[in-house]
Amino acid sequence: MTERKGYAGHGLVHVKNPHLDSMDEDILYHLNLGTKTHNLPMMFGDIKFACVGGSPNRMKAFAQLMHKELGLEGDAKEMKDICAGPVTDRYSMYKAGPVLSISHGMGIPSISIMLHELIKLLHHAKCSDVTIIRIGTSGGIGIKPGTVVITDTAVDSFFKARFEQVILDKVVVRSTELDKDLAEELLNCSKEIHNFPALIGHTMCTYDFYEGQGRLDGAVCSFSNEKKLEYLKRAYNSGVRNIEMESTVFAAMCGLCGLKAPPLGSRKCSFHLPKEVNGALYITPCLQ
Repeated sequence: MTERKGYAGHGLVHVKNPHLDSMDEDILYHLNLGTKTHNLPMMFGDIKFACVGGSPNRMKAFAQLMHKELGLEGDAKEMKDICAGPVTDRYSMYKAGPVLSISHGMGIPSISIMLHELIKLLHHAKCSDVTIIRIGTSGGIGIKPGTVVITDTAVDSFFKARFEQVILDKVVVRSTELDKDLAEELLNCSKEIHNFPALIGHTMCTYDFYEGQGRLDGAVCSFSNEKKLEYLKRAYNSGVRNIEMESTVFAAMCGLCGLKAPPLGSRKCSFHLPKEVNGALYITPCLQ
């Protein structure tokens, strides 16, 4: 079973869930927000960019940077975590004018939960023409350290542009198509920044950090270094330039809810091929 993308008109963020309209209240559990407890249109209706990344501290620093770059009033150091509360502390969220900065933790399950609630938040707030960008670290393949990879296609561990979601007792395959025009626009922007190497390539999404990414230093490893290098060569030859753990579900969910996308990532670790396999920063922008 394959689900196709759906795009709403008028630039509004939409949800693909017929049950929400019949609900008296929608509680965004892990964001500590709700449609009855908070005035979401007033709080978030001006959002045009939602930037997400794994680390709470990193996303707070990003929000403070945006606060400074946009010349907003007040002290950026005094920015409050919107998600902070007595119920949960799973994610952190900061708002700098029209820019929302949110952490999503590590891996597909964690970012998936956050995306469900973020997309509903943008929908309830009646946001329009929103661009969602994931910024994070990744392992690069065959590129120089520090290179920024702008993802044109998110692929799984078999180098296929797909995300498999188990729903009840069925496997649903969703497209991971990304916004090629936005990827090109980001690449052009990078050329205007000094010492900011960037390229467009495929990003491979795995379900774990160690065995799934061919690492030899985990608690469990059943393959040789030769097998690892063989796999990474095949990944490189298929167009993969970096590896991380969130891009496929990010692309799939944004596409289903009227948001187009590509990822952006930075050097954090290194894989070694006969020539060179290094870390890369990576960006996944989703543009409605």
